[in-house]
Amino acid sequence: MPTGPHAPGFKRRLRSTLSWLHLWVGLTVGVLFALIGLSGSVLVFHTDLLRWQHPQLSAPAPVADGRVLAQLFDRWTSQGLTGIDLPREQLPVWQAYFADGSRRYFAPEDGALLLARSEHDDWLLWLHELHTALLGGETGHELVGIVGWIALFMLLTGLYLWWPTWRRMLAHLRIYRGPPVRRWLTWHRGTGAIMTPLLLLLTLTGVGMIYHDGARTFLAALLGGDQAPSAPARASRGSPPDWSQVLANAQAALPDAQLTRIATLKPGDGVIGFRARAAGEWHPNGRSLVFVDAADAHVLLSHDATMQRPGARLAEAIYPLHIGSVGGAAYKWAALLGGLLPTFLLVTGFLFWRRRRGHH
Repeated sequence: MPTGPHAPGFKRRLRSTLSWLHLWVGLTVGVLFALIGLSGSVLVFHTDLLRWQHPQLSAPAPVADGRVLAQLFDRWTSQGLTGIDLPREQLPVWQAYFADGSRRYFAPEDGALLLARSEHDDWLLWLHELHTALLGGETGHELVGIVGWIALFMLLTGLYLWWPTWRRMLAHLRIYRGPPVRRWLTWHRGTGAIMTPLLLLLTLTGVGMIYHDGARTFLAALLGGDQAPSAPARASRGSPPDWSQVLANAQAALPDAQLTRIATLKPGDGVIGFRARAAGEWHPNGRSLVFVDAADAHVLLSHDATMQRPGARLAEAIYPLHIGSVGGAAYKWAALLGGLLPTFLLVTGFLFWRRRRGHH
């Protein structure tokens, strides 16, 4: 008689244990997974919804004027300004980030305040906090990571429990209208099996964002790649930056890239750091870098992220793959659908369990 892990008795016990775990973990932790997925579906269209809700953010031409940038830093640095997104086609205004998590939006031509928003008064930023931290700060952020690992377990065990012999593959994908027990089972099982690749991609990239340093180290070790360069050390020489010249020199350092974000100068620091999006980068803000001397606008270092080895480039693809910014509208809508699936699987799994329980 066969013994060991391939024995029929062992397989039955394994399936029974995994089935029990899949059910009860799905009915409990699945609620959090559904909340994270639903909020993520909305956030795929965050910028689109923001512009629809606040039309004043769509009217201006996306011009990055150094004089306006100087005014913004002079006016808001003392109030907790940490960085500014430069005007561009997707959002043609200055988007400023503050230490308390709030954001402000300024007209590109004169720096006039157009909008202020925070998670306390803006539903999109509230949803963002729900999606990334379940409204629980750093502790909630860690909890989302744990939910992500559990969700991966759920997806893989569900695929294992569904997987038929090759001859019965199509039969296991069939959706039944009734009776109710069979209907909910086949809707749950068939949809889960078909959509597992999309759900795995979105869940893996979500976990990869939470544990980004570990993911980058792993991918770099597997496929090659180094860490992005750090800002050169240079003390402030006291003179204020000529922001028009700083912008011009930073752009010239990566002429085929679009400058996207600039960090606030820290006290005593004489280096201005830019994020840029080079041609071919998936990340909406880019992962290319330019560092400029604040005193004389001399470029100290530039980093074209498209020249990195595959492991580093794949690590930097995690975020755009998760938020649906790759592949145009088709993938964006696919990401939205992927965010709805955890709720669908939770509801159909619950209805199947309830109907089956009523038959006992």
